[in-house]
Amino acid sequence: MGTTRENGSLYTRIDNKVATVEFGHPASNSFVAELLDRLTNELHKLSEKQDVSVIVLKSEGDRAFCGGASFDELMAITNLDEGKVFFSGFANVINAMRNCKKLIIGRVQGKTVGGGVGLAAACDYVFALEKAAVRLSELSIGIAPLVIAPAVERKIGKAALAELSLAPSEWKNAYWAKEKGLFAKVFSSLNELDKELEFFAQKLATYNPEALSEWKKVLWEGTENWGQLLSERAAISGTLVLSEFTKNALSKFKK
Repeated sequence: MGTTRENGSLYTRIDNKVATVEFGHPASNSFVAELLDRLTNELHKLSEKQDVSVIVLKSEGDRAFCGGASFDELMAITNLDEGKVFFSGFANVINAMRNCKKLIIGRVQGKTVGGGVGLAAACDYVFALEKAAVRLSELSIGIAPLVIAPAVERKIGKAALAELSLAPSEWKNAYWAKEKGLFAKVFSSLNELDKELEFFAQKLATYNPEALSEWKKVLWEGTENWGQLLSERAAISGTLVLSEFTKNALSKFKK
């Protein structure tokens, strides 16, 4: 059973140096601001923990991996400050994932949209199910995937980012995502995925933690300006969400 809590849920379990972080929300595991803050803080904490070498990021249930940003909270934004704060939620999580000293393995068991694609892209290695299709729907509701774009582009390149984002109502399947580099492995059964993921995570956790941490820095080279960049992008998104165009698009979408 998934969580019924309006602010979502976040649980961490540590086992043999592998920390499994599981988030959930009744609305297709989408993110309200409070849940994004909790995930950011949790990643900062785990980054410093001596008894953790690897982090597995997963979501509740067997349906959607992540529905992106909370629709209700998007609709409730009334001014620039609120807009910037809201979009900074994903900026903060992506920066926490980037700066985290531990390698992060994503477990993508189902469809993922918008900010959820950014979350998958900010993982260092992703195991996905065949049914884990991806979509960047932002343009269709009057905004753009500005905050998550650097993370997605880092994985799949600008051409694939354009292909994904300019067809906002089109799902790309898991094999497309694997071919572009967003997913590392794709499985046909959840059982098989979980078995392989556990084996992979346990194996990684036996390696020298300092070597893993130094190697992660190399994998993320060239992203040092993201602290500022993602914050600027959050401000632009906050402006877009207040436009008449977006307000109309959101209310139509909601219906």
